[in-house]
Amino acid sequence: MWFDSWGDIGRIVAVGAAAYVTLVVLLRLSGKRTLAKLNAFDLVVTVAFGSTLATILLSSDVSWSEGVVALALLAALQFVVSSVSARLPGGRSAVTAQPTVLLRDGVPLEDAMREQRITHSEVRQAIRSSGVGGLDLVAAVVLESDGKLSVITSSQLGDGSALETGQ
Repeated sequence: MWFDSWGDIGRIVAVGAAAYVTLVVLLRLSGKRTLAKLNAFDLVVTVAFGSTLATILLSSDVSWSEGVVALALLAALQFVVSSVSARLPGGRSAVTAQPTVLLRDGVPLEDAMREQRITHSEVRQAIRSSGVGGLDLVAAVVLESDGKLSVITSSQLGDGSALETGQ
């Protein structure tokens, strides 16, 4: 339980170092988007990378070459999905949630908040966190596709074109 063998420790050090270097190389080759938490799929890929690396490190049943194939597969799938979502009409909506306006001109949009399961206190917290003290100063609060709440004050609204939530 506390110690099995030096061979197991040596395997973890050797395979772990090789798997770590491989993961870093794959992430550099696959681009910045692979680690960006832009949508649910990107988050799943990021978590899967960590889980796969842990399995390579700790499971003697998984060889380094099998781990490399698994990491490369995850990177390739992420590349394919992000390419499809960027190039095909409707592709983005298949893997990414649309942003939702939760508050407009200081007035909470109850149906949108209920649908997104966001409370009034969460919206007020986001407004306070952005340094705004009153709902009357807020043009919009938007629940972004990555789960963040964006606060746009009336003075920042401009023509409002950034509030369009379509493709």
